[in-house]
Amino acid sequence: MVCFMQNPTLDASIFKNAYLNRDQPVDWDRAYDGFTAAVDWPTCAFYKELMVKYPDAKILLTERDADSWYKSVKNTIYQRARESMENHDYPPNLAQMGDMARTVVLDGAFNDPELFANEEEMKRRFLEHNAEVKRTVPADRLLVIQLGEGWNRLCEFLGKPVPNVPYPNTNSTENFHDLVTSMQKKEIAVSH
Repeated sequence: MVCFMQNPTLDASIFKNAYLNRDQPVDWDRAYDGFTAAVDWPTCAFYKELMVKYPDAKILLTERDADSWYKSVKNTIYQRARESMENHDYPPNLAQMGDMARTVVLDGAFNDPELFANEEEMKRRFLEHNAEVKRTVPADRLLVIQLGEGWNRLCEFLGKPVPNVPYPNTNSTENFHDLVTSMQKKEIAVSH
């Protein structure tokens, strides 16, 4: 999601179209051109397809408390995805990202405010997604980590040395809104 905000040349519609047309082939190499890894949405909606396309890829599942997850999603990507639909002055790349998010994230729950407001149902879907990942990803390709766990098990799983820098903690609600606001201001300045 952050990459879509930062790089207006990325095409979020690839993921929307892939989601809406699951029976059609997807050019995943094009979708991930220039990337060696991906996290979060929209990638997690396609982990099964991507496991087949990239048989050597490893899958990370970050677990966290469902209450904190719902609060975070509600106050970040849900809020901005809804804004992008209602605000006609939204920069084109952010509007496209919002459109994709409303379709792909949580199987389209962002398009149904009443459904998304059902906190217990959203948390159930979140927990079911995690359980499904654990059921379907082969154990030798899956690492289940806790939010903020640190470098050690992650680096061991990926066969990489532990970096000599603190484990990142940058995806807070405040960081997210600051980034979106700065992208909006940047886009408005360029268009005027």
